[in-house]
Order: sequence, then C-alpha cells, then structure tokens
Amino acid sequence: MGQNGILKIKTILLFTVIATLGACGDESSKSTKTPKPKAKTAQKPALQRPNFNADSAFYFIQKQVDFGPRVPNTEAHQKAANYLSGKLASYGFEIIEQKTQVKAFNGKNLNLTNIIGEYKPELNNRILLFAHWDTRPFADQDTENKTKPIDGANDGGSGVGVLLEIARQIEKAQPNIGIDIIFFDGEDYGQPSDDMRQRQSGSWCLGSQYWSRNPHRENYSANFGILLDMVGAKDAYFTKEAISMYYAPHIVDKVWSIASTLGHSKHFVFQETTHVGEDDHLYVNRIAKIPSIDIIQYDPKTRAFAPHWHTHDDNMSVIDKNTLRAVGETVLATVLQEAN
Repeated sequence: MGQNGILKIKTILLFTVIATLGACGDESSKSTKTPKPKAKTAQKPALQRPNFNADSAFYFIQKQVDFGPRVPNTEAHQKAANYLSGKLASYGFEIIEQKTQVKAFNGKNLNLTNIIGEYKPELNNRILLFAHWDTRPFADQDTENKTKPIDGANDGGSGVGVLLEIARQIEKAQPNIGIDIIFFDGEDYGQPSDDMRQRQSGSWCLGSQYWSRNPHRENYSANFGILLDMVGAKDAYFTKEAISMYYAPHIVDKVWSIASTLGHSKHFVFQETTHVGEDDHLYVNRIAKIPSIDIIQYDPKTRAFAPHWHTHDDNMSVIDKNTLRAVGETVLATVLQEAN
C-alpha cells in the first residue's frame, strides 16, 4: 500500500474516533439521569393455616341434633332458630330473620326462617357463606320408619356447625371484608322420588329460592358464595361438582387450590362429578347471579351421596372432626385471603 493510502486510512480512523467519542459523550450524558424505580407488584402474603377448632364445630352440630329434627312448623325447629340467631349475634354479627310462608309439594304451608348474619354490613366488598339448617321430614331412603324425620347431623347440621365456628374465628381475626352467613330454611322438604303425585319442579331449596328473589338488602351482591352441605362425615370426598363448575369454575379452582396448600387433598379431590341435581347454590347462581360453589360429599361407591343420606343413620356417629377441620380451615383461609 502507498503512502497516500496510509494517509487516507489515518484520516478515516481519526474521523471515526471523533465520531465515536461524540456518540459516547451523548450516551454518557444520558446515563447521568437517575432511572425511575420500577413499581413493585403487590403480592398477597403467603397462605397461613387459620385457627379453626374442630371440637367447637362438633359441639355446634351436637347442639342442633339435641333439639331434635329441625322440621318446619315444629317446636324443635323454632328452638333451633333461636339458638342459631343467638350464636351468630354473640359473635358480633348483625342478625336478620327473614320469615316467609311457602307451600310444599304436598300442599302443606311451611313457616320458614332464613337466618342471616352480617359482618361489616357497611362494606361493599363481600363474601357469602351459606348452608341449610332444616332437616328432612321423612327418611325416604331408609328401609325402616320411612315416614319419620331424621336427625340430620351431617345433612343440615354439619354445614351450620362449621359456619358457626368460622363466625367465632371471624370475631377474633376481624378481617377487613364484608361477610354474610346465611342459614337457609326449607332446603330438605323436597318431593321424594317414589312419591306417586305429579312431579313438581323446584320443590327443594325453598328458603334459598325465596331469598334469591328477595335478598335481605336491596341490590345485594357478593364477590362469590360458598355452600357447605354434608361436610362432616368420616373420610368424606369433596369433588368438583357440575353445577359449581358451570357457574363458578374459578372459585372452585381457588378453593381446591387452598385446600391442597393446607394439606387437605385427601378430602378435596381433583375430580369432576355430576351427582348433585339441585342444591341451594343453584338458585343463588341462577336467580341472585352470585357465582357460588357447593362443597358437598361424593361417595365413590354409590357414585352419589353417602349411604346414610336421608336415613336414620344420619346421626352424630357419622361426624368426624378431621373432616370438619379440613373444610373449616379451607373455607376460613379462603375468606381471610380475600381480606388481604
């Protein structure tokens, strides 16, 4: 290469260095600006196992059974109503007794009372927890004494017992969220399958049907609802039943995930079933438009409910504290997590 070529190369290199220094100077001046800190994403605290006393829940079930079958229009029914309202009130809930009269499938006029407990009624951010407190007026699935009412320890008593203990713990924890606990009446006065009269649709869940059309507060709403039905039997399985999965699959997934985190997968099974034909959450979903799920027992052997269902075997002997604890901890943890 000749000298002229070398001079040309040196000249080009000189301009390149100057240009590069100029560019670096621009970047250097930019880098002196303090970058804005990135906004931190709010994270919910890790799930904590809540305080839930299974002995207390068991006691609440026993108290209900001691009144006798809680069939509408009976003395035991009225005594139980007074007790349930009083217990909710003692835990700081504001009480509304929603009374109505409905006609049953057999033409009998039933005096029903939906017992409603409100925690922090002034808040719009609310969760609805519910169960039925009445019992079956006849043991139509039994082989003996089919016309006599049942104790309803599991079917009726267990859901209410768990919710009373949850109410007791809510008073202690004081979460910053609105909570409504409703004990629906008249759920179990439905027409038996072997009744020879003309089939009547909607003969079950009479109290929840009435409330769904006539909520205790105008324009009432809740983020979601959880129904507890037959949640106390030993080794009970709770599957993702079809009505819940149709109306509120995201709530099912939330609750079952929390149960798994708490170590309750033995009870909360990741299986979908279609064993529930009609229950209180159907009308809360369909009429009140509140996405609601049902925690309800599924028996793999019967592919339906447990063998003691609607028989005289549904007594305190079927209730297990481990099952009560699994359900109670799961539901209470769900509520407290929503408050964070």
